[in-house]
Amino acid sequence: MKIAVIGTGYVGLVTGTCLAETGNDVLCIDIDENKVKQMQQGQVPIYEPHLDVLFERNIKANRLKFSTSLEEGLEHGDIIFLALPTPEDDDGSADLKYILGVANDIGKLIKDYKVIVDKSTVPVGTSEKVEAAIAKNASVDFDVVSNPEFLREGFAVDDFLKPERIVVGASSDKAIKLMEKLYKPYVRSGNPIIVMDEKSAELTKYASNAFLAAKITFMNEIANFCEKVGADVDKVRIGMGTDSRIGKRFLFPGIGYGGSCFPKDVKALHKSGLENNYNFQILDAVINVNARQKLVLIPKIEAHFNNDLKGKNIAIWGLAFKPETDDIREAPALYMIDSLLESGANITAFDPEAMPNVKRRLGDKITYKESMYEALENADALVICTEWSIFRTPDVDKMKEAMNGCIIFDGRNLYDVKDIENEGFKYISIGR
Repeated sequence: MKIAVIGTGYVGLVTGTCLAETGNDVLCIDIDENKVKQMQQGQVPIYEPHLDVLFERNIKANRLKFSTSLEEGLEHGDIIFLALPTPEDDDGSADLKYILGVANDIGKLIKDYKVIVDKSTVPVGTSEKVEAAIAKNASVDFDVVSNPEFLREGFAVDDFLKPERIVVGASSDKAIKLMEKLYKPYVRSGNPIIVMDEKSAELTKYASNAFLAAKITFMNEIANFCEKVGADVDKVRIGMGTDSRIGKRFLFPGIGYGGSCFPKDVKALHKSGLENNYNFQILDAVINVNARQKLVLIPKIEAHFNNDLKGKNIAIWGLAFKPETDDIREAPALYMIDSLLESGANITAFDPEAMPNVKRRLGDKITYKESMYEALENADALVICTEWSIFRTPDVDKMKEAMNGCIIFDGRNLYDVKDIENEGFKYISIGR
């Protein structure tokens, strides 16, 4: 099938590449000329495990191509995916200017029937707005479909190629048949393609992310309470997770969630509720608790240094909002860094992938090192913000040799408390 993908961020590039992997002829469109040239030369502009292999293979097979021309994309594709940004607006709502702007242009350019697919995460009712924006100028038939993505950064390729489910929101039999044909190779093991109306599909994505964010936030509240009463959140988590009604996933406490989805989507759903005279009180709590949780280690760090961080050398391991990505959007590490810098501390950081992105944002406000142990040199304390695998079994002798003070503030509970304390470290984690 011939596919066009408008927008080559995380969602667009993974979507285009994985659709090409099953034999489709895919043209990806982006307005950034430098980025398009980079991709035409075989360079992947984002870090996502396994994406580079598929990217290179499909470019060589001529199934994956890139252009800056929307008109070219519309001429090429029978199905047009909109994978455009929906950034958080000042009031917390999702800003639809990019999607509706492209929809307006599509109406002026399409010459025959197309299925226009909203792949971006959008508020309920967006498909109607997209349809109206296209119809204003279109002289041919088209259908608008809502097909939300459920891709986890760091696992996006596997999630696309082996989805737990595919949600298609459509009211046109013609569009539904085309979408089912497109996705059939991805559900051969029997996982469902769930067809529903467009509004339900749009809400499914927001409801899923908001529920997971609430689950994480609840465990962070339990962890904070564990510290008050002397319980161990790891034992509580295991006791809860073995209940099949609850499940083991998303029960790990820490310093809050970040990234491109949970913070933005929770706020957008909350705002959408207010616009429809409904207050999601649970989401109020989720938003407020998560904002506090990102800085939950700061009072503990301040207490250790007698409320005087001026001139203290703090090493930070992990800058990305989660492991296996270079994405720093709403990363808890950035909130920690801002607070520590404001208190006069010196920051030296290491992250396997995210340092270039942080440097573009913070410049030389902090120091960057090429290895986790270099970051520890003369450090008065280590703060762990991201649970990269390489941090899980460190060389403790190297750590003690490099550091001034053997104190670890662990925002991701990577180590067994007794084991790390037996190695000679003072160890402060979450809920234990």
